[in-house]
Amino acid sequence: MKRLLTVGLAVFVLASGCRKVEVDGGTTTNPTTGGTDENTILEGRITANRTLKAAYTYKLRGLVYVTSGAILTIEPGTKIVGETGKNGGLIITRSSKIIADGTADKPIVFTSESATPKRGDWAGVVLLGNAPTNSSFNGAAGVGEIEGGINNSDGLGLYGLGLSSNVTDNSGILRYVRIEYAGYAFLPDKEINGLTMGGVGNGTVIDYVQVSYANDDSFEWFGGTVNCKHLISFRTLDDDFDTDNGFSGQVQFGISLRDSAIADISKSEAFECDNDANGSDLRTTVVPIAGTNGVNIAPVRTSAVFSNMTILGPKVTAATVGNSLFLAGAQLRRNCEESIFNSLFLGWSDGVLNGLLIDASKGVPTDLNLSPAGGLNFQNNIITGTAANTVNYAASSTAATGATKASITAWVNTAAYGNSTLANNTDAGLTAPFNYTAPDFNPSATTVPAATGAAFTSTKLSTGGFFTQVTYKGACAVGDTWWKTWTKYM
Repeated sequence: MKRLLTVGLAVFVLASGCRKVEVDGGTTTNPTTGGTDENTILEGRITANRTLKAAYTYKLRGLVYVTSGAILTIEPGTKIVGETGKNGGLIITRSSKIIADGTADKPIVFTSESATPKRGDWAGVVLLGNAPTNSSFNGAAGVGEIEGGINNSDGLGLYGLGLSSNVTDNSGILRYVRIEYAGYAFLPDKEINGLTMGGVGNGTVIDYVQVSYANDDSFEWFGGTVNCKHLISFRTLDDDFDTDNGFSGQVQFGISLRDSAIADISKSEAFECDNDANGSDLRTTVVPIAGTNGVNIAPVRTSAVFSNMTILGPKVTAATVGNSLFLAGAQLRRNCEESIFNSLFLGWSDGVLNGLLIDASKGVPTDLNLSPAGGLNFQNNIITGTAANTVNYAASSTAATGATKASITAWVNTAAYGNSTLANNTDAGLTAPFNYTAPDFNPSATTVPAATGAAFTSTKLSTGGFFTQVTYKGACAVGDTWWKTWTKYM
């Protein structure tokens, strides 16, 4: 969330030598290739099922909405570009779907059309679903308006369905997908990210997705219950994994690698977690919905669970200066109950940076949510760097709870929680994690700290069958290949 730009949308095009097809809310041009017509310029609305083919490169002109329950299928190996200067973006609206099911050797790529691409060349990919959220819109609880100037008079930028919300809602598949050079700020704290998810349900598949050079956050969840695996955030501007408005999904095997020179004016973190903007005291209540296929969780506190994350910060070595706008590996604030297990935080702690920051500075007592009394957990993690700031606490000025930096540090160091601190990034034993062009995120041997010590005894990890039980901390095992071949590092 963050920054300021003015955005206009272009909704009409006339391409010389091309056949023109009218689409609800926009125009699509059909260049002729080898005697076969194919719509390659997408704009306005897609209101019927459509397949994008790997033989063509498609261009998003302005915000393109998939509506009316339509399914947009994208073949493996297809390339989709956002038109430079037109803020092209793809919006999957409620009850519509995207089936972008690539493969390791044929990933689907969303990127800039520019020969010299840069972050912010186009808007990004947005999924909007019908799953629960603690947002409200125009007085309707459980309905949210997604950020970025996407909503319109037809409500195409809304997510969640209030009391009709569905935990198991399905927005489709994103698998083996790269999203590059996306993101823009419509207004301060009203941005489009690389991948934005609003009210996305756990019937949706999000697996093997890399977001690179985002102009805001790489991944941001607003409510929803979607579960995700194998996520990579590469050299983004703002936050890597941003959770808001009651997101309660599960995420395993994630990597973030920061550019030490690049951060956002709003302060950049790997994890930024809010319950809602006001830090409201919204807790889970299950409400049966008569005549529907599920239950609504309304309201639900932001309570996502992350495990096996490799979080690589700006402090490559003790001598690295880096950008002064970095803040923390994880900033947990505004009454959230997020949990992080079995993860590595390397390069996020020095005299200014914080490995873990429990933030109650806005008058919201986030520290009251720490386990075992609450649902906020931090267990079996490694933080490297200056010991003084591996853990920090920003106290509330209006709601005193008695918590201090010392008490929060003592909580993190509870023996049963299995957390540890190491002086240097190299002590964790990863092979070449900070190499910007040829990284290697794997532990260098089975005996190094990153290769052992994971635990899945917490009920947050053992319930539901989502989490793969492994022995290593961080996203990778010795010799792992899942982050290779379909990805791009440059």
